[in-house]
Amino acid sequence: MEQIVQELLELQDIEYRDFHTKLIPNIEPERIIGVRTPALRKYAKEVAKRPEAGEFLKELPHYYYEENNLHGALLPLLYKDVAKLLDQLDVFLPYVDNWATCDLISPKVFKKDLPLVYERVKKWLKSEDTYVVRFGIVTLLGYFLDEAFLPEMLQLVADVQSEEYYIKMAAAWYFSVALVKQYDAALPYFTKPHLEPWTHNKAIQKAIESYRIDAERKAYLRSLKIKGKAASDQ
Repeated sequence: MEQIVQELLELQDIEYRDFHTKLIPNIEPERIIGVRTPALRKYAKEVAKRPEAGEFLKELPHYYYEENNLHGALLPLLYKDVAKLLDQLDVFLPYVDNWATCDLISPKVFKKDLPLVYERVKKWLKSEDTYVVRFGIVTLLGYFLDEAFLPEMLQLVADVQSEEYYIKMAAAWYFSVALVKQYDAALPYFTKPHLEPWTHNKAIQKAIESYRIDAERKAYLRSLKIKGKAASDQ
């Protein structure tokens, strides 16, 4: 919608735009306005009170990167019912075209019905869309590595087969946090490798960067790294 785009342009930070463009190289620079996340979230709360907010959500695909970010920020503000929010995410996620927009969406309302969210996550992980799969993995990471953790979730992520960098990185990120929070359950995935070499090694690398893993465990994890060209590619 023209008014919303104009207001996003008024929030532009040129220096931030130039910096952020480098972080999402798959998005054309002309599609990035340059709105800092705190400013965008504040703006989303204002838009959520307007009658045109619902119309904005229907106007897919969006052109600007920030329009997608606004869409992602609006969803949990407008949909407090978990089932309805999940349905709206199913509409929007196929239009997500970068990791930053994907990772920005983290609805706290998910906590109201984690079993329902988990069933949808299993569907997302089978998607052919890169950022639908990534969102599923990141949702498991954010909401299912503490009290709601089930060992089977590790296998769900391990079973994801993809050469897409942003899926592999999400899987590595997930397993690195799993090694922090669910060490005993996650460790067998590294002692008898289940992941492809690059993801395996990246997960270990990220895990040993954590201050929450002690020195003894870090030394052991280093010994589990896979050596060879396949593990070092990319």
